[in-house]
Amino acid sequence: MTIRLHSNTVKGVVESLEAIFEKGYYADKVLERTFKAHPKWGARDRGFVAETVYDMVRWWRMVNEISPSQDYYHLFAAYWTWMGNELPSWSEFKGLNRGLVLEKASKIRERAILESIPDWLDELGSNQLGERWGVELHAQNQQAEVVLRVNTLKTSKEELAALLEEEGTDTYGLKAYPDALVLRERKNIFRSAYFKKGFFEVQDASSQKVAAALEAEPGMRVIDACAGAGGKSLHLAALMQNKGRILAMDIEDWKLKNTKLRARRGGATIIETRAISGSKTIKRLKASVDRLLIDAPCSGLGVLRRNPDTKWKLSPEYLENVVKIQDDLLSNYTKMLKPGGKMVYATCSILPIENQDQIEKFLVSEAGKGFTLEAEERVLAHESGFDGFYIAKLQKAE
Repeated sequence: MTIRLHSNTVKGVVESLEAIFEKGYYADKVLERTFKAHPKWGARDRGFVAETVYDMVRWWRMVNEISPSQDYYHLFAAYWTWMGNELPSWSEFKGLNRGLVLEKASKIRERAILESIPDWLDELGSNQLGERWGVELHAQNQQAEVVLRVNTLKTSKEELAALLEEEGTDTYGLKAYPDALVLRERKNIFRSAYFKKGFFEVQDASSQKVAAALEAEPGMRVIDACAGAGGKSLHLAALMQNKGRILAMDIEDWKLKNTKLRARRGGATIIETRAISGSKTIKRLKASVDRLLIDAPCSGLGVLRRNPDTKWKLSPEYLENVVKIQDDLLSNYTKMLKPGGKMVYATCSILPIENQDQIEKFLVSEAGKGFTLEAEERVLAHESGFDGFYIAKLQKAE
């Protein structure tokens, strides 16, 4: 079936790509602005633009390799041709030879180009993961499924599945993930009346493992130390049945505003937000909580399926800096945990330097004295079918 292209949506794709690669903006924010600028676009138009932009970002190096020039319309045309589609005879596509594009693509053998990743990152991944890197990289280039986390404060998995089905959204459950529902077909689930009622959040299945690993019980005092927009705090509130106290903290106060809004929608009344203004904020909370979650800043290499622009924004210098931040978090934030308390250190990275290597360093450091590693889980996309994550559960001595 021939897909008919429309000049206004192709222009939207081109302008979005320019904003991502010329101005350095994040893909999700660019698409938000693009959609606001085109309010008359229907669901099909928006879907075409979003999926094409994300797919071109995902395969950006390969697309550049087979395109006759770096002109953004030529880049789009090369991508469209490579995907097996026919091009209309628009002036913007003049100079593109379909045969040459396909011939170039067929001759490429280098993994870094075929899987569209910078050379330095391909080398690093290979050094870190060995033979598993190639299959993991390929898995990270697949489109991610849309996974929901059922908000058990308001509904059950079975009830939500039935309600969404009435809206025309078909889902299926996952045995190993008690609160997860997966959409059988991609759609803008945020338009659902049940999202607006707080019945669910969009959260990958691997990410849902993190809060569960903390083993937080009703009535406990818990800190989510790198809460961001609060996804894991919300999950913790549901697991704790809205009994106890969760302190959602972050150095970025604006992110915590999103946490408040989401908590209100989801009926999570035990969440309090607090910005970390410096070391004094941490010192005041010394040995004060039963459970501590450090969902640390990281490279994000475990979630390339849903954030493909990450690989073009990363640099060796950034990675070196984020590893130092992780060191600092483990050295200082762990002081907030009570004797006998449990903590989880997690990242959405697949690199040992950000994961098990960090825990090994922490356990032999001065700050790590008295801590024991209870369990750790390394989740890879090619094995799980979901995002890559690392989850380490530790306990502090009495």
